[in-house]
Amino acid sequence: MTLAHLTPIFLLAVSNLFMTFAWYGHLKFTNKPLAMVVLASWSIALIEYCFAVPANRYGHAVYSAAELKTMQEIITLCVFAGFSVLYLGEQLTINHAVGFALICLGAFFVFKGPLG
Repeated sequence: MTLAHLTPIFLLAVSNLFMTFAWYGHLKFTNKPLAMVVLASWSIALIEYCFAVPANRYGHAVYSAAELKTMQEIITLCVFAGFSVLYLGEQLTINHAVGFALICLGAFFVFKGPLG
């Protein structure tokens, strides 16, 4: 893999870290007013866009839009799984693993190319 292939993956991973905190980080602060957490989430999401937009711009030079979207979804699952366990203290079950595996199987077919 070249730097052109790796850069969008790295940027999407950073982007997803920020977006996961924007979407789910406030769940540990249920005592804060909703308006406050919405504004905080929007602020974090702005930072996320600063990584996601370049990831897609650079990535489209070497990946199709469908491949970029698929890559983003797989990265999101991985980031979310870690976040859920490490930050929220939730457990992942076998059902989660099976569901995530099926999504990864779908990603395999997106990157595989034409069947047959």
